[in-house]
Amino acid sequence: MRLSLIVNKQRPASLRRDLRLPATFPLPTPPRPGVRAGFQQASFWEWLTMKYPMHVRRAFTLIELLVVIAIIAIVVSLLLPAVQQAREAARRAQCKNNLKQIGLALHNYLDSAGGLPPTVCMRPGDFGQWSAQARLLPFLDQANLQSLINFSLPYDEQPDVAKVRVSTYICPSEVNDRASLRDGLDQYPLNYAANQGTWLVFDPITGAQSQGAFMPNRLMRAAEFLDGLSNTLGFSEVKAFQPNVKGGGVPAVVPPNDPAAIAILAAGGAFDAIDSHTEWVEGRVHQTGFTTTFPPNTRIALSAAGSTFDIDYTSAEEDLTVTTFASVVSRSYHPGIVHSLLIDGSVRSISSNVNGSVWRALGTRAGGEVVGEF
Repeated sequence: MRLSLIVNKQRPASLRRDLRLPATFPLPTPPRPGVRAGFQQASFWEWLTMKYPMHVRRAFTLIELLVVIAIIAIVVSLLLPAVQQAREAARRAQCKNNLKQIGLALHNYLDSAGGLPPTVCMRPGDFGQWSAQARLLPFLDQANLQSLINFSLPYDEQPDVAKVRVSTYICPSEVNDRASLRDGLDQYPLNYAANQGTWLVFDPITGAQSQGAFMPNRLMRAAEFLDGLSNTLGFSEVKAFQPNVKGGGVPAVVPPNDPAAIAILAAGGAFDAIDSHTEWVEGRVHQTGFTTTFPPNTRIALSAAGSTFDIDYTSAEEDLTVTTFASVVSRSYHPGIVHSLLIDGSVRSISSNVNGSVWRALGTRAGGEVVGEF
């Protein structure tokens, strides 16, 4: 039509075609009985509507709605892992920061007392239950809390202390961040435990000592870390409310190499589904310690009450009349790793696949081992 208009403009007025649309268009009408098919007059808009029917959309169709929902589900499925990874990265950073604060507290305690704190202090007629973590409180900006402690009295006689949640001792990834009502006392768990050696924890009978960084009844001087402060574990992660077995078979002095051996020892012991690492105030190894018998996150399976549990094992609670061996595994909720504090104050992320001999070497202060990469 544009070309026709141009041509019309070039023609004389008398020859130009009138291109204006008529007011009406002839439309064919269906023949009626007895009447010859002809044409009726209709407006342009009626004609246009009849030729190009207009359908008014009032809502989504079911298929369109399902497509939109599917697209949203795909977008959420792509974004959710990224969000979870970002949150886990933030939790790991906070966890490492907690251990760094504990490392600073350790060195301040070392400067003040001349050695690292004991796990428990036991003398005839006196069981000093208080943990090394309790003794570090003033160096973690918790001097007011420690001022409530009378170290000459058991913690169960000081319930206002045991029930306090010390945030520095709780990993943000811990799923059981809640109070424990063990022994009828409101107590709070923890996630950072002290290195108490490879297998032997305490032997008051022969006088044999743990090879870890912490032990009962004595301070540990820096000069005693012959393997080097950077090659010895101080603290590492543990899970709160961990199943535990006490007692059972008679353990050998040499630490076992197979987790199945622990299950055999534990078969005759006292099982508790939520016993370990529920009390930050108590210094026994199953509460505030760990050992390097097995690498991080090693599963020690024990069947009890129709279920299978991943357990810790203690041959006996620390006492002045019995030797204590323990397999208390360092565990965490961070996939494939645990965070560990070395005595020099550095914090490392250690893989669950670390060589077992390397992990044991890190658990001794003066074993003379050559520690490889970890």
